[in-house]
Amino acid sequence: MTQSFEVSVDVDAPVEATWSTLTAWNRQSEWALLTRTRGLGATGGHAVGERVHAFTGIGRVGFLDTMVIEAWEPPHRCRVRKTGRVVRGAAEFRVAERAGGGSVVTYRAEVVVPGGQVGQALWPLVRSGFAAGFRRSLTTLAQIVEREQASSHSPA
Repeated sequence: MTQSFEVSVDVDAPVEATWSTLTAWNRQSEWALLTRTRGLGATGGHAVGERVHAFTGIGRVGFLDTMVIEAWEPPHRCRVRKTGRVVRGAAEFRVAERAGGGSVVTYRAEVVVPGGQVGQALWPLVRSGFAAGFRRSLTTLAQIVEREQASSHSPA
């Protein structure tokens, strides 16, 4: 059975700046908890049909999250199909203009929960942990984008 969760964070930066940092796959380790990501393909994971691989863990202990890009609509939307052994389902990043300036970045995951009835029973606890981790990651992303925007607009 598929379950979902969604988190959003405000970013005091334009949509384009937020999108640029968000989809710089090789930079995700700067903000995504315990994750190293790389884009594969002719454009480095920036087109429909290309792949993105993310390893989540510490050192060599963890799992590989393999994904195929299903939608690529810069600077607003990237949707991936998760094809790994551990994580299956889909995920989507959206970046929207925020009223009054800045942007809002949203992560939505649709996870195929393993483990039958036991997995379903545990999902509320797991969901809370996932949501908290992704919220923390997106907050760190926002801080990075905001810091880079401030430094690019400050006098030299």
